[in-house]
Amino acid sequence: MTSVSNRVDLTPKQLEHLKSLVSGGVSSSKSVLEQHGMDESAHLPILPSAVAMVSSTEEVSKVLAYCNQERIPVTPFGAGTSLEGNAIPLFGGLSLDLTNMNKILDVRPDDLTVRVQAGVRRMALNERLSREGLFFSVDPGADATIGGMASTGAAGTTSVRYGTMRENVLALTAVLADGTIIEAGRETRKLSAGYDITRLLVGSEGTLAVITEIALKLNGIPEKMAAAIVNFPTLSDGFQAATAIVRMGISIARCEFLDEVCIQNVNALDGLNLKVAPTLLFEFHGTPQGVEEEAKAVAEIAAEFHGSDFEWAADEGARRKLWQARHNAHWAAMAANPGMRTVSTDTAVPLSRLAEAVRVASEIFNASRFKFSILGHVADGNFHVSIVTDPEKPEDLVEVRKLTHQLTGRIIDMGGTCTGEHGIGSVKIEDLVKEVGENGVNVMRSIKRALDPNGILNPGKIFSN
Repeated sequence: MTSVSNRVDLTPKQLEHLKSLVSGGVSSSKSVLEQHGMDESAHLPILPSAVAMVSSTEEVSKVLAYCNQERIPVTPFGAGTSLEGNAIPLFGGLSLDLTNMNKILDVRPDDLTVRVQAGVRRMALNERLSREGLFFSVDPGADATIGGMASTGAAGTTSVRYGTMRENVLALTAVLADGTIIEAGRETRKLSAGYDITRLLVGSEGTLAVITEIALKLNGIPEKMAAAIVNFPTLSDGFQAATAIVRMGISIARCEFLDEVCIQNVNALDGLNLKVAPTLLFEFHGTPQGVEEEAKAVAEIAAEFHGSDFEWAADEGARRKLWQARHNAHWAAMAANPGMRTVSTDTAVPLSRLAEAVRVASEIFNASRFKFSILGHVADGNFHVSIVTDPEKPEDLVEVRKLTHQLTGRIIDMGGTCTGEHGIGSVKIEDLVKEVGENGVNVMRSIKRALDPNGILNPGKIFSN
């Protein structure tokens, strides 16, 4: 496979030709390049040579066909909220900005489906769906684009009940490296026709194709939603309680854990007065009676594991405020450490190993010189360590990466995964080899060669070229 291996800068002739293909414009201004050379991670920025603002699947097709011909690397870009450098153009070339593709194409309330362009943002989508009494469930916290969420296989706080992007993408339109437009999946709840190309592309981080339209599974807005909060003396007590709650079959909609440092940070950022202790946050969806019964059962189980100060937030304003604080944990960590950046790990283990995994993470980072906090989606075994680094000291990032690889190796040995929702990006390439083996990675390489023989699509992500 011929692949991109060095930085590519577009020639004036190439720029002019691309401008003739793109109605939204092609820019090489410094400010635009800087915006597209970084994401929410602590990765060092790398600027593309140019940014194309595409407006349709057909424009994407024309751009990719030309870039494939010219061997120009192409990195898709949405909201830039990724945490593993997924949208950073490692080899320059073209950043393909899909944010102009922001149309909600078809809402079908009776089918509980919606079809959108890739640049539609999650919050805008749910605002529109609320008119129909519907909502899209995947909630990574950030106001990401649907295309970006599909590309990284995003998940979030509601996955324990409603599933991740892999379970909620029914069909999609995508463009291959040579400009070929394909349709994958159907807007049906069952499908057994041939290879599952939809789920091959979901989570592929733009390395196999550029996703331009997505059909999503929807849910009805519950009659009642309520939240609860409970404190525990130790991390382990909280995890054991969460495991017991899941095992009992209680259909919680969210179950999140925040350690003491997280609580301190969100209190300061959001003006809250939560008790500074290991904390579980719950949310319940259903009928008023069902929600009340589930909350009562959770309170009883939590008490068995030394849970205390159980507080019920049935008021809609209080519920929203509580979850907004949880979603702000990443930014709260940075606000608590002005001028710093954070590296957010993303690992998942079988639920029975969660307490052990978090204990190992605490040991590794307590032995380091870095500030850190731990939070996660406890009921599905997915947790994050947020490590504070100094962007003015690149050596900090190198040291932190060694620590995160150490943690990931231990997690994989427990039967876990190196990423539950952020993706591989450019940093977890070695971890992926440890997780699936050389033979597994070679199968992935074979698929990459078949769909992108010139290696132009987001090179340097998932595995080395």
